[in-house]
Amino acid sequence: MKRHFYLAGGCTAFALGSIGIFLPLLPTVPFMILAAFCFARSSPRLEQWMLEHRIYGTHIRNWRYHGAVSRRGKKAAIAAFAFSVIVALFLVAFPWSMISVLAAVIGGWWIWTRPEVPLPKADGPKADGPKGDGPEAENPPPTPSDMYKD
Repeated sequence: MKRHFYLAGGCTAFALGSIGIFLPLLPTVPFMILAAFCFARSSPRLEQWMLEHRIYGTHIRNWRYHGAVSRRGKKAAIAAFAFSVIVALFLVAFPWSMISVLAAVIGGWWIWTRPEVPLPKADGPKADGPKGDGPEAENPPPTPSDMYKD
């Protein structure tokens, strides 16, 4: 039964992330990361699909392995927040428009303070997962399906 709730949560998060592509204040990548988290507990096939997705897979792996957001992702998020605030200031009455300003400031600050994706070295680990001869090679992280087993 719990698996069905995670599957429903993953589908809902994926749908909200997809809508977020078109709505600036609704974030896309965090919902995709949440969807991958839920799919890890409900559907290994969907989780693997998310991890290998050509657009979102890198962001999901960077968050999962490093807790990091790319500089480009940070700039895109800040730009989307700024656009949303400008729209809200024009379309919403004064006291209520401050809600979007506050949400943008808090959300933008949180995103900007996340670590950035480590840059890959010439022959070292890549940003989307441990590889190479370093300590990660001896103790690789658990596979995506094993990371969230109950």
